[in-house]
Amino acid sequence: MDEKTQRYRRRVNRLNAIVVLLQRIGIAVGPIYLLTVPGRRSGKPRTAPIAVVPIAGGRYIVQAHPRAAWVANARNAETAELAHGRRKSTVRLVDVPVEERRPLLREHIENSPARVGRLFVSSGLVTEPTPEAVAAAADRIAVFRVESA
Repeated sequence: MDEKTQRYRRRVNRLNAIVVLLQRIGIAVGPIYLLTVPGRRSGKPRTAPIAVVPIAGGRYIVQAHPRAAWVANARNAETAELAHGRRKSTVRLVDVPVEERRPLLREHIENSPARVGRLFVSSGLVTEPTPEAVAAAADRIAVFRVESA
């Protein structure tokens, strides 16, 4: 990992820690939820701040950082907990197949502020913040549909 990526990752980790702290004391932070799933190896609860986004009439979680541990944990878990401020719910996360991700990712970028597309560039998942570039990277970007458990 190069120095620029390491600095970016450290900054993201610091911000995530602040978001987790605020959420745990009951302060909802925009569209950010706390996702808690059992660790795939330890079985211990692992929590990560994520955004739940409305796309195509459903609710989805889109991976924004490569090698995010929550992705592997979510793929291994039967259910997960989503918390937003003081509200908590148990959900199922359905891993969307790659070909179905493409139109979802395209719509997500088309209907989001420009900073969302730039986030995919900053994290190294794509080289351009365009709907086409993000959709083309569907094999590298996990997308989960959020369903009631």
